[in-house]
Amino acid sequence: MDADIRILSTDLTEALQSYIERRLHFSLGRFGGRVGRVRVRITDVNGPRGGPDKSCHISAELLPSGMTLLQQAADANLYTAIGQATEGIGRSFSRALGRNRERKRKRETVRFSRQRQS
Repeated sequence: MDADIRILSTDLTEALQSYIERRLHFSLGRFGGRVGRVRVRITDVNGPRGGPDKSCHISAELLPSGMTLLQQAADANLYTAIGQATEGIGRSFSRALGRNRERKRKRETVRFSRQRQS
């Protein structure tokens, strides 16, 4: 998994970066080679004023189709926002792969029924 992590408007600490990488591995690691480039953007909208303004935006590429999945979460606690976004991208990835499997099964079913009728 190729992860590009960028923190805007806040300081990037090693602990925060390792937390993001660990959460991404936990959410997307089971998909193995199906995960392409992953981009994580962390922003603090209001800066030092505080409030529920820390945002985590994740985009992940589904291989081999190249489809990009997006997930965003915001919370006053940065770690909570990261957790919500990483869980969401894992669910999105799972749904997308499930849809692809269903489409493939439907195509195979139609092919087999046509061959039997001929």
